[in-house]
Amino acid sequence: MPLIHLASRLFGTPLLIARPKLDVILSVLGPRLGLPDTQTKVALPPTRAAKPIQPGIAVIPVYGTLVKRTLGLEAASGLTSYAQIADDIDVALADPNVDGILLDIDSPGGEASGVFELAEHIRNASEAKPVWAHANDSAFSAAYAIAASANRITLSKTAGVGSIGVIALHVDQSQHDAKEGLTYTAIYAGSHKNDLSPHQPLTESAHDALQSEVDRLYGMFVSQVAEMRSLDPKKVIGTEASLFFGDNAIEAGLADDVGTFEQTLVAFAETLKATKALHSKARASPASQTTIPNLHSQKTSQECLMHDTDDTVVADEVTETTEPTATQPDMSVPLKTATKQLDTRVEAHAIAELCLLAGKPHRTAEFLASGMTQAQVRTTLIEARAQQPEIQSHITTEASTHSQEANNLLMAATQKLTHKE
Repeated sequence: MPLIHLASRLFGTPLLIARPKLDVILSVLGPRLGLPDTQTKVALPPTRAAKPIQPGIAVIPVYGTLVKRTLGLEAASGLTSYAQIADDIDVALADPNVDGILLDIDSPGGEASGVFELAEHIRNASEAKPVWAHANDSAFSAAYAIAASANRITLSKTAGVGSIGVIALHVDQSQHDAKEGLTYTAIYAGSHKNDLSPHQPLTESAHDALQSEVDRLYGMFVSQVAEMRSLDPKKVIGTEASLFFGDNAIEAGLADDVGTFEQTLVAFAETLKATKALHSKARASPASQTTIPNLHSQKTSQECLMHDTDDTVVADEVTETTEPTATQPDMSVPLKTATKQLDTRVEAHAIAELCLLAGKPHRTAEFLASGMTQAQVRTTLIEARAQQPEIQSHITTEASTHSQEANNLLMAATQKLTHKE
């Protein structure tokens, strides 16, 4: 029964999996399903086992072929379910000792069913606690859909990401049946009830129906990656489901940095530690907090982003609407250093304002850490915004919460930048 279940989820249904891995699966299951034996020797992927956890970081393994439900087949077939990953994330969110979540990914992808719901779950989780993803050593297809939902993606030197595409297979074994003296006759009602039967050639209508579903899921995949990674959908389509490694993955916009798992873990821990320390300091000295101006005007976010393209104008507006105590330089340091600190704060405020207007307050720290200018941030947000429905400008409790989160991120980033001076 388990083999029958696996076969039903492998053939005649769209998959988000890298083609080489699909061929490996076929070589293993094929002979047991009546297909030719390719004699390929395969090692099963590692079983789920959490790596040693850095204090404050929950490391969640995303290994092997990904499916919506495993039905107890993990150990036998190297499967990981989307449901299990979601459960692990929920446990980490509920743990007060966990400040951040790191997805340790080594997977070729898997089923389309359930992956986009998990991706949305991860992005929602990142609003409560930062989520990073590390390709160690592969994050292809469905696994990349999961990685793209994280706030940041790193990959090891030999790792790859991508394979943003959808594939479906139909096996026509009618000639094999004939050689074996077997004839299958299907009695059915409904003209499409017998579509995709392996005992007869694929009909044109069945082919068109399967292609239509593949195209639909591909559109969802492209949109998901484009939104999560702030990329133009045309650029995502332009990858043509290729695999990207190392610096090429970064250049394509599919990853943020290259490093070992240990380096990623340390960098994440340092980021969380700095943020936590600044939050504690902010609570201890409320008067020192920087006030984010009220940005909920009658203009839409798109109009605000397009308005005043001159960086100096935006900086002046931010300076006038912030608390004086937040922008006053420290007079105990040389004037030149103090001036640089002031410029840094003004620049950071402007970037934070742009992120809030675009409805992306969680990206403030990312832009500041990358060293992007106001103009570069504005261009990035406008390109991302053009692919989404217009966001109406109104005051909500959620918007207020986002403003406070952006405020805390802004404090962390500006202090880090000014201390380097």
